[in-house]
Amino acid sequence: MSKYTLREIGGDEDLERIMRWRMDPKITKYMNTDPVLTLEGQRKWAKKIASDPDVWYRIVLVDDAPAGVINLTHLTEPEGRIGWAYYIGEEKLRSMELAIALEAGMYDYVFDTLGKTAVVSDVFSKNKGVITLHKLLGCEIKAVVPEAVTKNGESFEVTYMEMTAERWAEQRKNLKVQGIAFV
Repeated sequence: MSKYTLREIGGDEDLERIMRWRMDPKITKYMNTDPVLTLEGQRKWAKKIASDPDVWYRIVLVDDAPAGVINLTHLTEPEGRIGWAYYIGEEKLRSMELAIALEAGMYDYVFDTLGKTAVVSDVFSKNKGVITLHKLLGCEIKAVVPEAVTKNGESFEVTYMEMTAERWAEQRKNLKVQGIAFV
C-alpha cells in the first residue's frame, strides 16, 4: 500500500511542476480554463495564495513523489461552506485508493478540524469517475447546469455537489479507509 501525504508548495521546482500539470490537456479537459502559464506568473500566484487566508493549497505526495495539487477555497466564508478541488497530474500515480484517501482526509479535516458545515464542488458532468467517487463517499448532487462553462467556444455541463458535516459523520462510521492527514 502506498503512503499518501501532503506538503506545502515549495520553490520553482514545484511551481514548474504545477505549471506543467495545469497546462496538460488531460487535466484541463475537466477544468474551467486552459491556461498558458509562465514561471514568473506562477511565482506571483504562489505569493498571492501564501498570503490569502481564504485559500489553502498543498502538493499531494505518493510515496514522497509529487503527484498533484489539492486546494480549499472560501475558508473565511461566514456560513462555513467551503469549496475544494484537486487533480493528480502524474498519471502513473493516479488510483482510486488515492482519490478516496484524499477525499476522506479532506472531509475529516474540514469538518473535524476546521469546524465547517459543508463542502461544495463543481465537476464537469463528463467527468463521470469523479462524480461517482463523490457519490460513493456520500456527496449529493444539488444541481446539473447545462452550458455552465464555456471555453474555447465549447459549452460544458457542470454537476454541483455537496457534502454536509452531518452526512459525513454518518458516512464516516461505515468507511474503513484511512484518510490523508491534512497539515
